Amino acid sequence: MLIGNVGQDPEIRYVDQGVAVARIRLATTERGYTLPNGTQVPDHTDWHNVILWRKLAEIVEKYVHKGDKLYIEGRIRYSTYDDKQGQRRSMTEIWADNLELLSPRSSSAAPSETDATTE
Repeated sequence: MLIGNVGQDPEIRYVDQGVAVARIRLATTERGYTLPNGTQVPDHTDWHNVILWRKLAEIVEKYVHKGDKLYIEGRIRYSTYDDKQGQRRSMTEIWADNLELLSPRSSSAAPSETDATTE
């Protein structure tokens, strides 16, 4: 489960037989604090690559923009690949199962049901 802000407009593409796939970068921030001895611990932000398929991707395409706050439920997927220089790289993605739009919207811009799950 993640709650965060979208870092850039979503990337949308369509694959086999018109299936929508969306990729978003979601920033989650752990707020800083002060230790009892007075030491300041700064904010810490992590960036997550989130992949959404089918109906969730279509919702993202219509309603999600840079800066929007989202609630995402999903599972972590790890993969490795070789880059152009032959170096082994690893990637971590969140494959979303559920999405809720948390940013306020005008009544004409938002879907009537903001909670959507995959089919």
